[in-house]
Amino acid sequence: MKIVVCIKQVPDTTDIKWTENNTIQREGVESVMNPYDVWALEAALSIRKKRRNVFITALSMGPNQAVSMLKKTVSLGADNAILISDKKFAGADTYATGKTIAKAIAEKLAGTDLVICGQFAVDGDTAQTGPSIASQLGLPQVTFVREIKEISDDYIVVEREVENGREIVEVQLPALICMLQSDAEPTRAKVAGIIKAQNFEVKQYGHEDLNLPPEEIGIKGSPTYVSRAFRPEKRQECVIVDSVEELAKMIGGENG
Repeated sequence: MKIVVCIKQVPDTTDIKWTENNTIQREGVESVMNPYDVWALEAALSIRKKRRNVFITALSMGPNQAVSMLKKTVSLGADNAILISDKKFAGADTYATGKTIAKAIAEKLAGTDLVICGQFAVDGDTAQTGPSIASQLGLPQVTFVREIKEISDDYIVVEREVENGREIVEVQLPALICMLQSDAEPTRAKVAGIIKAQNFEVKQYGHEDLNLPPEEIGIKGSPTYVSRAFRPEKRQECVIVDSVEELAKMIGGENG
């Protein structure tokens, strides 16, 4: 079984910078692995514990600095790692990103049985990239997945969150799922994995390797226009009270 886990490197929330096009600057900024993608990788590793012949590829799109993050996925158990990196990919919205990643999977990872994404990316929080990839690849998709219940060569059964509770869904493979945080303890890298990661060469592909025209990728291929990006202004302080009586006194004082 071939599994692709889409991993995104996101800026540290304390170090966000913006470009002149009001997109998030990623090069030269302190970055971390998107928290929801940690659980996407964990889901793939959990499948390998239950089945034989599972091959996991971690796939990311971003600047060259994402290589270190991809090597970390190898230390945790990924068998392969690919970085889609090209200056022409800069400024891509979720549509252009989904199209680029889907093209990489179709061109370089043919025969993939399951694509796993994190439900959200904490820098954008749109939850659109996973569904966009599925749409571009023509795959069935299940979002807001909490747990993988069962998987065979032909189908996967998952538990997903819905507005009023949870539901069990069975979907035919190949497919794409988007993971929420799991209750399981995340895998920790072992010495053998760390050594493997240090010596691992991450494959890199640009737009020409994927046969993608420049006008269809990056900011040129993005229909989304960001008019303004800013940090919300702090408007008021939070006041903590220890009792209802204390709150009543404060309200009474304010009303005079």
